[in-house]
Amino acid sequence: MIDRSTPGSQASLREANRARIVDAVKRFGGLTQVELAEATGLSTATISTIVRELTGAGVVDTRPTSRSGRRALKVTLARQLGLVAGIQFGHRHLKVALGDFGRTIVAEQQMPLPLDHRVDTGLDRAALLVVDLLERVGASMDELLTIGVALPAPVDTATGMISVRGVMRGWDDLHIGQTMSKRLARPVIVDNDANLGALAEHELGAGRGYRDVVFVRASYTTGAGIILGGHLHRGYAGTAGEIGHVQVDPMGDICRCGNRGCLDTVVGSSALLDLVRSSHGDLTLRDIILRARDGDPGCGRVIADAGERIGKVVAQVVNTLNPQLVVVGGELAAAGEILVAPLREEALRHTAQNTIAPVEVVLGELGPQAEVMGALTLALQSTEVATDHQTITALTDDSMAAQRHLDALRTKD
Repeated sequence: MIDRSTPGSQASLREANRARIVDAVKRFGGLTQVELAEATGLSTATISTIVRELTGAGVVDTRPTSRSGRRALKVTLARQLGLVAGIQFGHRHLKVALGDFGRTIVAEQQMPLPLDHRVDTGLDRAALLVVDLLERVGASMDELLTIGVALPAPVDTATGMISVRGVMRGWDDLHIGQTMSKRLARPVIVDNDANLGALAEHELGAGRGYRDVVFVRASYTTGAGIILGGHLHRGYAGTAGEIGHVQVDPMGDICRCGNRGCLDTVVGSSALLDLVRSSHGDLTLRDIILRARDGDPGCGRVIADAGERIGKVVAQVVNTLNPQLVVVGGELAAAGEILVAPLREEALRHTAQNTIAPVEVVLGELGPQAEVMGALTLALQSTEVATDHQTITALTDDSMAAQRHLDALRTKD
């Protein structure tokens, strides 16, 4: 019989409990001690004791808050543990954010990019923005732990490569995570932007508390991120949720993926801009959204029609996966119910009516921050946090090498 009262066993149990508490705080960004007890199954007395130890070790911070009208203590991971970066490459923009372990964005920057922007230029600009943001908040490269990257393309997370050719021209055959990691000498995790939007809305936004969620990203292209049983479902090599490539018109235009009549060919930005060109002249996608919100009937019609077409495809997803919730995000979601109402109506019309638990279709809560918040969340989830008195450290030589590389880029620019 094993003597489970031995000091070694007690120490192992205590360390395991510390890890459970840190993992719960890392996942949810901050919990009261009562919520920690619910999330971990540990007693409140054990939680209180271990939180004091972790506070003394500099692993967590605590601050007064209230829960159900009563005073409570909220536990978050300590800022001194370090920072993570989130990078979102859009079709026409680059967004970079720094976040702490409390899921708070401490600095961010966005810049426009040309359509079909070059991969080397894009990665260089992203690396420079990361370093500039670190300097802005007075942090060093040593404090940067992990970087999450969101791409508007299906990604094989095992390799960090885009798994469908032609979706981002010039980005094929490149190990993006490895390439970016060499620039910053930090681990880089790459995923699809709709997946990361789903992750953020599930952890922090409209999908919080739901186990099965579909996040529909309606933007320059259309995609979906899928949460099943509380976990992100990427599929084999990362092509789950590519609803933009569901055929809606067998005689339609050729899509970037090589197929004909994909959803993206009728609701993508190029198709929407073509629809208003004869009546409104040359507009941007943002122009159409703003005019629709201001009451322009033509622009409103274009967005509503797009919502209907997307809704019919979403119905197929709902009939297949039976999620509890559909969350709508992406640039087009800035039009609000102009887009979401017809999308909801069509999705529900073509969905088998579940009288016990009908699916809900709602607007996302995180808006344009969803994807970069998802990239930050991915980076946090991929970062190991010490649970003893040691702190996470980085290799100084690697940090200096990365800084020299970035200094060279600045000189070249």
